[in-house]
Formats: sequence, C-alpha cells, structure tokens
Amino acid sequence: MTVNKPWLAQYPASVPKTIDPDQYENLIELYEECFDRFRPHPLSICMGVTHTYGDVDKASLAVAAWLQAQGIPKGSVVALMMPNVPQYLPTMIGILRAGYVCTPINPLYTGRELRHQLNDSGAQIIFVVDNFAQALEQVIDETAIKRIVLSKMGDMMGLKGILVNTVIRQVKRLVPKYKLDDPKHEVTKFPEVLKKGKNLPFQKQKTSLEQKAILQYTGGTTGLSKGAVLSQRNVVAAALQSEAWYRPVTSEINEVYINMVMALPLYHIFAFMLSLLGMRSGYTFILVPNPRDMPGFVKTLSKQPFHIFPAVNTLFKGLLDQPSFKDLNFSSLRISQAGGMAATEQTAKRWLEVTGCPMVEGWGMTEGVAAGTANVITDRKFNGTIGIPVPSVDIIIVDDNGKRVGLHEAGEMCIKGPNVTSGYFNKDNSNDFTSDGYFRTGDIISMDEKGYITLLDRKKDMILVSGFNVFPNEIESVMLDCKGIIDCAVIGIPDEHQGEAVKIYIVPTDNNVTKSDIKEFALDNLTGYKCPRHIEFVSELPKSNVGKVLRQKLREQHMLDNPQTL
Repeated sequence: MTVNKPWLAQYPASVPKTIDPDQYENLIELYEECFDRFRPHPLSICMGVTHTYGDVDKASLAVAAWLQAQGIPKGSVVALMMPNVPQYLPTMIGILRAGYVCTPINPLYTGRELRHQLNDSGAQIIFVVDNFAQALEQVIDETAIKRIVLSKMGDMMGLKGILVNTVIRQVKRLVPKYKLDDPKHEVTKFPEVLKKGKNLPFQKQKTSLEQKAILQYTGGTTGLSKGAVLSQRNVVAAALQSEAWYRPVTSEINEVYINMVMALPLYHIFAFMLSLLGMRSGYTFILVPNPRDMPGFVKTLSKQPFHIFPAVNTLFKGLLDQPSFKDLNFSSLRISQAGGMAATEQTAKRWLEVTGCPMVEGWGMTEGVAAGTANVITDRKFNGTIGIPVPSVDIIIVDDNGKRVGLHEAGEMCIKGPNVTSGYFNKDNSNDFTSDGYFRTGDIISMDEKGYITLLDRKKDMILVSGFNVFPNEIESVMLDCKGIIDCAVIGIPDEHQGEAVKIYIVPTDNNVTKSDIKEFALDNLTGYKCPRHIEFVSELPKSNVGKVLRQKLREQHMLDNPQTL
C-alpha cells in the first residue's frame, strides 16, 4: 500500500486535511463555548418538551455543584445509566464539569453486566432512571457505589412529566419493583439534586486535554466488556473531525434551527459523538427514548422537520417497514448517516426511494470516539464501502505477521489519530497496538487506489473453509435478497472435512420459504465454498443495543445445542 494517503485527494474543497484539538484547553471549554453561543436555542425536544442550551447549562452546573459537595476525590468515576431523556446531557456534562470521569451504562444491562462495569470502573456514584433500578438492586452490595441518584423519565418535563411518570409507572407498568433504601447507600432523587445544586457553590476545575473524560465500555460480545479510556483530547478531536466532515452539507442548510434525530442511545459512542458535533453547531436534538416503539417513533418524526438522521441499518429498515413512514415530509432531510454496523445495499436503495436522501455509510469504534472513516457527505450513490479516513486519521492494513499489505488485499485495519484511545482501563494494552503505535481494530478490510475502504468482517468472525477466507457480512448481504428472508446471520462452525463450515440463521417472512429455496438461491449467487451448508430457522436474532447481530451468542448457542462439536 502506498504511504501517500491516497484518500486525501478525494476530500471536498471545504474539508480540511487535519484538525487541531489543541485549540481548546479542555473539553469543558468546548461545552461552555456552545452554551454561550447558543444560549436561547433549543437543545433538545423530548415528548413535546423543549430545553434550551441555557437550560442545560444551568442544570449541568447544578449537577456539578451537588457532586462536588459529595466529597469524592477529583478524577473519581461517576456512572450514568439512562435512556435518551432530557436529563441525560445535563448529567453527563455536570459530571465532567465537576472534575469527574463519566462511565455511561446501557440501561438494559443485566445485573451481571452492570456489576462488572461498576466494579471495573470503580464508580462511586450512579445516576439511574428508576425503570432500571431493579438491576442495580441485584448487585449494589457487590460494588463500591456509595450514593445513588434516582431519576424518573419525566423529571425534567415539568407538568408534562407528571403525566409521563404516571403513564410509565401505572398504565404501562414499565417500572419493576425495587428496594434501594439501604442505610449503606445514600439515595437522592434527581429533582432534589437540581434544587440543592442551584444553591451550592461550584468550583470550576482546572483540567487538561490529557485527562480522562469518559470510560466507555465496549459491547462485550466476546466476553467481558473492556473500558476504553477516552481523554478530553480524544473527545474534542472526534467532535472537530465530524464537524469538518459534515461541513459541505451543513454549511448549505439555511434554517434557523437544524434538527438532528437522536434515536441512537446517548450512552452509545456513536450518539455521544454526534451530541458533541451537534452542540458545536447549535443543533436541536429530537430525543427518542424508545426507538423500538416504531409507530411512536414515526409519530415523533411527524411533529417537526428533521435535517440530520443518524441510525444503524436495522433502525433504517425498521422505519421503512412501517406503512405510515412513507407519508412523512422528508423535504428538510439532508444527511442520513449510517454507522454502528454494516449497511446493506437493499436498505440504502429503499431509503433513497422513500426519502430522497442517500444513506452515507461510515465506520467508527468505541476506542476512537466513533470517528474513523466515512463516505464523502455529498455522494448520492451508495457504494458499499465505509469510505475514507476522516481528517487527522491515518490507517494502515497489516497481515497476521504485522506486515503491510497491498491495495485490494485483505488485512487488519490499524488506526492512528488524536481521537484514538491510549488503551483500556485496568488492562495490559501491549498487544492492542502495532510497534509503530497504530491501534489494532480487529476489522478485516481492503483499500482501493483512491483510499476507499471495504469492510470485509471482524477478524474473529472470519470463517476459514478449506483454507479460503469467508466473510459473513458478504454472505448475509447476498442472502437478504432471497425472497422470504427478513433477516439473517452467518457463523462458522467446526467441520471435520473443511475445518469450518458456513451456518446461516434465517428469520423468514412466513412459512413458505424452504431450506431448498435457500440452498438454490445461494448456489446461484455465491461461490461454492461460501454457500451455507447448515440452515436454521429462528424467530429472531440476538442483537446489541444498537441492533448489531451478536454472532458470538449464536456460536455459543450452537455449541450448547451440539456439544459433540466441542
């Protein structure tokens, strides 16, 4: 591969080749600049309730002052376990302003997963919405948590919030019973934090870009999740990289307020990075607490124009499958950003037909604050690649021996940039970087002469059939074109003749599709060794919080069902 970074020639004229995170002294300076510039602008809309940048500034200062009064040392870790509700951003920013490190937690975590993250991070305080307090109750005595801040979904929604809380608790019964009033753990209600914090002194912290900001835990699909240490520089850099990349389109939107749909969970790195990008530009976030409620999601979208729509492939597809979605007004939509998982050509084609706005695919990772590669934002044609490296990102591709491979050759993607983590918390990171400092992503890619990257698969998911590399992503993409298949996933299973064989899990649209139909379609569209030898029909596939298929769980289930293959 050439070392002259061929991708730079593809940059639009208005996109810089590099960004400079050192223009800020720290991350808090970036947030405070946003509050000062856009104070009267709406920052979030949730269930019809609006909060301005000024509102969020005040609420985050109250959270920060209350936290400082709790007497925990500067640099301590505070956990945040909430869905997309108005109190999420004030709480997260408050944690950072107080001089602490934030560790966001998936509210859907089981007790086991929650216990691991709390113990590994060493969190001493947790902010949690009461819908998810039962999981905390199960493990609280096995953690270092000293204080709990309990919040209700509607806590920052005024009078509307009373109705929201009543419906959630008494009508929909979405708050399982819990008991946390143990003398060992001090429990405070979130409204009390805001009320007390307003009258407490706040001590502005002197921090630098080198200091930890976020302990962001990976999905844990291959075992226990790991905490990526994200410094303030990493976070600032990702915000500047994303802003620069979007500029050719965002600079052309002549609206007073630009609305970004925030259906991806804010505790996920993709949405967190987008929140930073949006705040720097004064965007309004349309918060969607439960995107799984597709009819409710469509109703939310019908209430105001939306300009930027980031999502994962399953979310785009889910909306397209709603009959009422096509009736929405898409005249304001300028950017449809796909990330978090591989986008499929079928979904991209349907999305363009219905909305008139092309899906632009990119790639990022927890360890790089979700900034990495992206297709040029003005491209209208879906090309099946994850694009080119964004400003200040350098990518090399290496084989199993660490040697760089040539153009159009498959190898592991290794990345370097100001947004990339220095390593995992409490872990030996010596094998996570190349000898010249590139982070090993575990993704198998190839690059063409223009610098465009094709994501082939995860290194651990690659299947070796009779010495041939087989990539599940490719097979899944092809098989989704087969009539009668609504979803599918591919894994490799042990095979005494070929080393490994391809197994496909099929979610059928109905009972009419047969294994013979699937085998015939595969033979017509795939090379012989790539064709699935084993087919299993299932009602659903195990997926992560952002809709990524968890192949590891399928492998584990196969081994449980077939112990003789161990």
